[in-house]
Order: sequence, then C-alpha cells, then structure tokens
Amino acid sequence: MSVTSSASLRREQSVALAISVGRALLNTVVTLVIVLALWQAVISFSSISDFVAKGPLDVWNYLFVTEEDARRTAAENRELLWGLAKVSLGDAAIGFVVGMVIAVVLAVLFTLSKTVEAGVMPLALLLRSIPLVSIAPVIILVTGRGTTASVAVIGTIVVLFPALASVLFGLSRASKESLDLVRVYGGGNLQALLKVAIPGALPSLFAAARVSVPGAVTGALLAEWLSTGKGVGGQIVKFNAAAQFDNLWASVAIITVVTLLLYNVVQLAETVVLSRMGMTQDQL
Repeated sequence: MSVTSSASLRREQSVALAISVGRALLNTVVTLVIVLALWQAVISFSSISDFVAKGPLDVWNYLFVTEEDARRTAAENRELLWGLAKVSLGDAAIGFVVGMVIAVVLAVLFTLSKTVEAGVMPLALLLRSIPLVSIAPVIILVTGRGTTASVAVIGTIVVLFPALASVLFGLSRASKESLDLVRVYGGGNLQALLKVAIPGALPSLFAAARVSVPGAVTGALLAEWLSTGKGVGGQIVKFNAAAQFDNLWASVAIITVVTLLLYNVVQLAETVVLSRMGMTQDQL
C-alpha cells in the first residue's frame, strides 16, 4: 500500500471515528434533555404539592443558588449530596466489577465445557427467577448487615445474569470457519476461544457493560437501603421521613445524571474501541 493510500485510509478512519464520537455525545445530550423534560412534565401535570414535588429548576437552585434565608449554602448542599453519591458510586463499582468478572469467567467456562454449563446454569436461572428483594434478607443474614460483602453480593447478582447472557450470546456467534482454522493449525478449544471467540464477542461484552452500569447503581441503592444505611439509598428514606424533600429530589437527580453519564461514557469507549478494530455495534 502506498504512503498516499495509507494516509487517506487513516484520514477516513479518523473522520469516521469523529462522526461516531460526535453522535455518541449528541445522544448523551438528547438523553439528558428528554429525562429533564419528562421530569418537568410529571411535576407540572401532577397534583402533587409544590412542597413535596421538586422540578429540575428547583433542584438547580437548591444546588447552585444560595437564598438569603437558607439554612445552608448551595455549596454545603452540594458537598452533602455529592458525598452520598460518591458512596453509592463506590458501592456500585464493587458490584459492577465483581459481576462483570464473574459473568465473563462463567461464560468462558460454559463455552469450554458443556458439563459445567449443565451443572451451573440451572442454579443461575433459579436465582434469576427469584426477586432480589425477597432473597436480600437472606443475603444480609449470611454476609452481615452493613458489610461490604452484602453490598458486593447484592450488586453482583443484579449485574451478573444480564451480563452473562450477553457475553454468552457473543461467544456463541464466533465464526465456525475461523474456529476450525485455529484447530487445523493445532490449536485447542482454549486457543480458539482466545484468538477468535473473545475478540469477536467484544460488541456483546460492551453491551453487557452498558447494561450493567444502571444495574450496578440499582443494586448499590438496594444494598444501601436494606443493609448499610449509607449513600443515597440509605438516606432517601431518612430524607422522606424528615420531610427534607429538597435533599431527596436533589440526591436522586445527582445519582440519575451520573448514571446516565457513565452509561454514555461506556458507550463512547465502545464506539472508539470497535471503530479502531473495524467492528460495529451491528455485529451484536
């Protein structure tokens, strides 16, 4: 390939990547606008008292505008609620990482051994069919109330099963011709998996990561509500009981916006990586 052709190809790839990144950023902005519009519509067309229901502008003023008769400044409000959000995000990170790692490991084991799949999959399906709220007390009893272990287990369960299904789907779509080629040259099932199936399953792996972001946050809030009493999940009930509706709505808004941003960050990383590898989300 000539130098001119190579440079032209790189320019085309850069332009395509820039378009993909721009599209992802536009999707992020559109998503936030839609969420804010729906939020304001619910507040405007419902009969809930203004004392209880807070709209986007109310939350903005609470976090960034200090009124003369306010008990706390806007900076103090942000510090309080961002501290709660950081705890929840830390708990979500535990569930996300552990859940994704276990999902990938199980998917690889299931692909390599049908015996392992036959032994473990029925238990996984059974756990998936049971509402998490109903087994959460048992998990907390075993792991201990207020422990990191309870947060990890609950978050992992929320993340694990959707991620496992997505990764398994991606591994099952590996090209049989490519797999056979690896075996012809003396490679075993593991080599075929590492060289063909796993790289080809990247779109499904990223899809699993995207879905797992809101799942991990949901699991963290549930664990905080039922077990630790910390973070946004642990404080929402207290805010409601104390009629601190500004704090309640602002904390929910912060964790929701951060979750949406993290979801789109994963999507942006997916776009960049798959574009560099010449793959697309359409390969799902």
